[in-house]
Amino acid sequence: MPHPAPAHKSFADRTSLYHEITDKIVAELEQGRVPWVQPWAGVSAPLGLPRNASTGRAYSGINILILWCAVAERGFTGQKWLTFRQALKLDAHVRKGEKGTTVVYADRFVPYRERSRAAEAGDEPEAIPFLKRFTVFNADQCEDLPADIAPPPAPIAENLILPQAEALIRATGADIRIGGNRAFYVPSADYIQVPPPSAFFEPINWHRTVFHELGHHSGHSSRLNRDLSGAFGSSSYAREELCAEMTGAFVCAALSIVPTVRHADYLASWLEVLREDNRAIIRAASAASKAADYLLAFRDRDPAPEAAAQALAA
Repeated sequence: MPHPAPAHKSFADRTSLYHEITDKIVAELEQGRVPWVQPWAGVSAPLGLPRNASTGRAYSGINILILWCAVAERGFTGQKWLTFRQALKLDAHVRKGEKGTTVVYADRFVPYRERSRAAEAGDEPEAIPFLKRFTVFNADQCEDLPADIAPPPAPIAENLILPQAEALIRATGADIRIGGNRAFYVPSADYIQVPPPSAFFEPINWHRTVFHELGHHSGHSSRLNRDLSGAFGSSSYAREELCAEMTGAFVCAALSIVPTVRHADYLASWLEVLREDNRAIIRAASAASKAADYLLAFRDRDPAPEAAAQALAA
């Protein structure tokens, strides 16, 4: 009987991937660099989420952090990526000697034996999570790409950023209460409390703060239904803060607002969570990506400005 080496190899490779990704993020955090923020300090690539140059689809979850880190480390000027084969299909090619970047595809599958066992026992089959590696190349590493694949980024007028952020905040319909000197979200009453914009040194920081709190707001049981019950200082609290931090960063990047760390004082607790569970960063990035997608979907649903007049009043 042949030895079932492929399954073992697949499991080992998945475990290796979790370790590789987690170790890289932990190393960045230990150096005081936050991967969902630091890439935008001194890089020439435009703000935004990385996209596949062939399909136009945005990358999600942990792949956003992986590709942002690659842009920062290697000085790429754009955020468009494609596989070796996708480049060939576009009558282009990856330059000889270029080194690709490994991204991952996460999914679940039900093995044949599990399906058989469940059928015999009358149970629901249990799916097994898996990760698969893919190698992608930045558009900077390719030649002969069509002109519309990597056009020079158009500069964004500074005066367009804040209205765009206000419109999204207004469109979510979130209950945002202005006052006090702290920003927080109350799951039991489903409202956000945030100081007035005048309390912030720069007005844009009010928007960054609200996007962080909207990250928590997206996890309410009536929305994405994440676990928001963790007490301050607990691992589940740190996990949710990690998710909200990345959600805020992803939303800011999509709106061409430079992300910043809203709660740097949680750095130690994030490191503790990541060291204890090498899947935590992948889960957090996936949850943050879903939360950002949920919030950004409101961009075309902006209600009347008076619906959030209080929230935007200085």
